[in-house]
Amino acid sequence: MSERTEKAVARFKAGCNCSQAVVTAYSDLFGMDERTAMRAACGLGGGLGRLREVCGAVSGMALLAGLKCGNEDPADAQAKKKTYEVVQQMASAFRERHGSIVCRALLGLEKPEHDPTPSERTAAYYQKRPCAGYVADAAEIVERVLLEAGESHGRAARGPRREA
Repeated sequence: MSERTEKAVARFKAGCNCSQAVVTAYSDLFGMDERTAMRAACGLGGGLGRLREVCGAVSGMALLAGLKCGNEDPADAQAKKKTYEVVQQMASAFRERHGSIVCRALLGLEKPEHDPTPSERTAAYYQKRPCAGYVADAAEIVERVLLEAGESHGRAARGPRREA
């Protein structure tokens, strides 16, 4: 397990949601400070605001793909296409490992939840929930697809965005 993958898992075990854990482990590579990354990824946890839709770890991968490859000009369809390609590749890799990218399916829940209250993080929570493993797998996919193979995907090779 890489240092950043370990960081993502540790962040999750320290109380970050799944998306925050993945995003904060890599945000510095794309010029985003950790506080901003925490806020940007917050609503993506629990399968989008605890609705148990797309897994927050998967959404975190997508957020990172946008930071690396995303368009700054609305007319830049090529950057948008490249981002979508990378997101689909990463989501497919996650789906191959786990059978789904949907939070409630991954957790074995029959229906979405509508209670916005985060689950209390106890020893029983971590024993019951496989989310730390999903965070680790998402982080590994980020490294393999977005970082290692993705040097041609965009900004990381050129460095973070800079304001003029």
